This record gives sequence, C-alpha cells and structure tokens, in this order.
Amino acid sequence: MSDVESIGELLTSIYYWQFCLFYIALFYLHTYWIFPFLFFKKRYILYGFAVICLFASVYMLKPFDQLIVHNSFSGREEEPPPGFVPPPRFGKPMHERPDFRPRPEENIAMLPEGDHVDITSIFLFVIMMALSIAIETMYQWRETEKRAVQAEADKISAELSFLKAQIHPHFLFNTLNNIYALAITQNENTATSIMKLSNIMRYVTDEVLEDFVPLSNEVECIRNYIDLQRLRLGKNMQIDFSVNGNQERVKIAPLLLMTFIENVFKYGVSNHHLGSIIIKIVAERQHIYFFCQNQIFTTDQNTNREGVGIVNTKQRLNRLYSDKHSLNIKSEDNVFTVELNLYS
Repeated sequence: MSDVESIGELLTSIYYWQFCLFYIALFYLHTYWIFPFLFFKKRYILYGFAVICLFASVYMLKPFDQLIVHNSFSGREEEPPPGFVPPPRFGKPMHERPDFRPRPEENIAMLPEGDHVDITSIFLFVIMMALSIAIETMYQWRETEKRAVQAEADKISAELSFLKAQIHPHFLFNTLNNIYALAITQNENTATSIMKLSNIMRYVTDEVLEDFVPLSNEVECIRNYIDLQRLRLGKNMQIDFSVNGNQERVKIAPLLLMTFIENVFKYGVSNHHLGSIIIKIVAERQHIYFFCQNQIFTTDQNTNREGVGIVNTKQRLNRLYSDKHSLNIKSEDNVFTVELNLYS
C-alpha cells in the first residue's frame, strides 16, 4: 500500500479521530475551565485533584496504544492478483525474515501481556499540560497588565476631573472670599480655614498619586471639604457627618468618595429652603460602608442628575474593585441616596 493511501486511511479512521478529540477535549477543559477557575482562584487542592483525574484518564484509557491496536491499515499487505502463485522461498522461516510484516491480528498478539504504561500517551499529556499552562498564564498576564494600565489612566482621569469639578475655580474663589471675610473680622477660624484648603490641595496634587491610600486620608480630605463648604451655608442647611471604625486598617482608592460628596453639595444645597445632608462612613476590617443622602432642589443643573463624575466613578469601581463592591443609587420622593460597599 502506498504512503498516500496509508495517510488517507489514517484520516478516515474513527480511532484516529477519537485519539485527536480526546486530547483536544483535555486541552480545552484544562485551559478554559480547570486552570483559570481553580488555580487562579487559589483553589489549589481542587486543582490538584482535577489534574490527577485527567492523568488517571490518560493512564487508564491509553489513547495512543488504542490507536495502534485498532489501526487496521498498520501492517496490511496488498492482496495478490487472481491466479498468483508465490514463488518458493528458501532459507529462514517467514517470521525471521527482515521483510516480514505481521497482520493486524498479529499486532495485537505481539503487544505486551498484562498491564503496561503507555509512555507515549503520558508524554503527550505532559506536553499538552505545559502548553495549556503557558497559554493561559500569558493571557492572564496580559489582562493584568491591561487592567494596570487602565487603572493608571482612570486615576489620572479622576485627578483631573476632581481638579476641574470639585476643586473648581468657583469653589476656590468662594472659599478664598469667605476666608478673606473671616480675616477682615479677625475671626479666630481664619488660620484654620487656610490650613484646611491647603490640606485639600496637597491631597489632590501629592497623595492622590498612590494607587490606594489609608481611609483616614480620604476622610480627612472630605472633612476639610465639608468644613469649607460650611462657610457659605446658612442656618437652613443641617449637615450630619459621621465616621466610625478604624480608618487606618483599611485602604481605598483616592478621590473615590469625593465624587459623591461633591455631588451632595452641588445639588442638595439651598439658601432659601430648609434642607439636610447626611454622610456616613463605617470602616471595618475588610469592609467600607459609605452612605450619603440629600434633598434635591430644583436647579438648571439637575437635568442630568448622574453626571460625568458618577459615571467615571462607576468605571473606576468596576476596574479597581471588580466583584468586590456594591453600589446603589436611587432618587425617590425628591431625595437622592447613595449606598456603597467596598470589600477587600
């Protein structure tokens, strides 16, 4: 039989395709399910057990040996033409001659008796596992690099957004005017107000460059911002700001909460109506809870309640905290409420 015919019969053999599909199934099962969902999730015991099961299936099924045993074209001799009489042969017996080729049924008889190790199948299994791990590790590394680059871009965007929105020139001018009025009247809070404004600017320009900062730094910036906002508020506005828990033991992405704080004072303040603002922060060992609530006063800016700042914050949460956060924003009965849970 020619080589072309042998290859053609190989490609049409059901045992050949069973052999290929077996290793293809193992490869995709390990690459896209076992390795990413067990090993990368740090479930090492389950991952080890799954690998042992895959190895056991290869060891017991012996796919390469089964391919050889059932390879019907292996060793097949062409049928002699009708009336052909083979010439007599002299010398060594047929099975000792170098041109002797056993038939398929003889191949089966020549396989080692009893249990034996299919070295070829095990070797292919090891190669498949190494290739699978290399491919998935490279993919995860690229995704990690992509998230890191995106997080850096989000951080820079958040800083610029804060400078343009929260630390807006209008806010600075109003604050400086209020501080000037305090200075003219020789108010004892003048120096304190200047220091609070300085601390906010230092936090925005310096400390915010870090990926994560202690919650106490973020709270201090919020506290200074609220104290400066009080300078322009009348007696109609009541502010309830509370912080509970150990702020030093947990960290948070900088300027993450300031977007909601700025939103409160942008839409929830009125000089002509009674109103109240509630801001709560609770710090636990691996959990940060944030709550803010304010009334919605009719202004020209209320046409789009969820502005660019909140949209950007949602994107930062999805990238920095992934599935480790929950955000609930609702507007009911002219009251705007934000609840945010962060988990580490």
